Amino acid sequence: MLGILLGLIVIMVLAYLGWSIIWVAPIAAGVVALTGGLDLLSSYTGPYMSGFVGFAKDWFPVFMLGAIFGKLMESTKMANSVAIMISKIVGKKQAILGIWLAAAILTYGGVSLFVVVFTVYPLALSLFREANIPRRLIPGAIALGAFTFTMVALPGTPQIQNLIPMKYFHTTPTAAPLMGIIAAIIMAVGGHFYLIYRERKLKKNGENFDEPQRKINDENIIKTPNFIISILPLIAVVCALNFAKIPIIPSLLLGIILIIILDFKNFKIFISSINEGANSSLIAIINTSAAVGFGSVIKIVPGFDKLTHFLMNIKGSPLISEAIAINILAGATGSASGGMGIALEALGEKYYEIALEQNLNLELFARVASISSGGLDVLPHNGAVLTLLAVTGMTHKKSYLDIGIVGIIIPLIALAFVIFLSYMGLL
Repeated sequence: MLGILLGLIVIMVLAYLGWSIIWVAPIAAGVVALTGGLDLLSSYTGPYMSGFVGFAKDWFPVFMLGAIFGKLMESTKMANSVAIMISKIVGKKQAILGIWLAAAILTYGGVSLFVVVFTVYPLALSLFREANIPRRLIPGAIALGAFTFTMVALPGTPQIQNLIPMKYFHTTPTAAPLMGIIAAIIMAVGGHFYLIYRERKLKKNGENFDEPQRKINDENIIKTPNFIISILPLIAVVCALNFAKIPIIPSLLLGIILIIILDFKNFKIFISSINEGANSSLIAIINTSAAVGFGSVIKIVPGFDKLTHFLMNIKGSPLISEAIAINILAGATGSASGGMGIALEALGEKYYEIALEQNLNLELFARVASISSGGLDVLPHNGAVLTLLAVTGMTHKKSYLDIGIVGIIIPLIALAFVIFLSYMGLL
């Protein structure tokens, strides 16, 4: 038990310091192996690499096609077109709503979080300038739309955090739809009213829009393709996955092919965009695979049985222990998919057995796993948070409070509420 705890501390501290989990995870796994009385080399070449390779084998096509789809949406300006239209419909007086809604629609359509950040920021800058809203709220608004309910709660989202539990609980992307919708409403509504409250408070204190030191050309967001054409690939991916029940890989392929057909006049950019998307997917899949490998080592040390016993005997619903385990590990790794990968690789089979033994709905376990991955993962060392702050030119001191409230506090409240409803038999 102490060795597992020490390994978690190592991975959390080193990840917080900004060290890559690609080599931090094997070090932490080595700490767990040594303190658990296992041979260091055989633990690495055996269970660690088995977990690493197994996850990569199952999920690499999804990571790669998702990254290519997102990059094509970005390079063809289709993502910009969708974001601009949403903001126009909402109006400049509702700039905060327009930005998080645009980010949410892109994320729910399958565009990666990182692409959404780069796409929506220029638009946010323009809208916040017109509405005279303090620029420090832009990261919070983007985080609300991209890092929360569309990533983990809304049924049917093609984001990887919604898909990973399917492997362990044999469910679908729309698992526990009522639970997911309730959690999504709490996150969206709660986050929106918090950001409106912050806007009013900052303006009352004399803060207004401040121009960024690093100028960006936000005029080019006007030159975008037709909105209907632009949103079709997003709709196609979601409908193919959830209504036609087509697996995620052909669904993403359908979206990619649609982009190419609908914007064929820009065929010259397709090869470079596909190359860039494929290359970027490598880091994402290797990061998560490294974390899963760490979970595979935890599973074989003697102390794991005691850890399992402790988690499984937390009073109340077993969904509580699942939520705690995934949140802690997502926070430790600074990664929603990485933390969930570790937890489910180590404990997924146990929760599956509990669900069958106690005649509990497996869909609830899948949805709680997904929602739980989107809580403590948004700690200051999270990669998406660091990217968001870098792109927007903000600092942790100026904008992290808002990111933390909409990305951690409100999602945890939503998670606790839906678990309570399920415990009371209302879900």
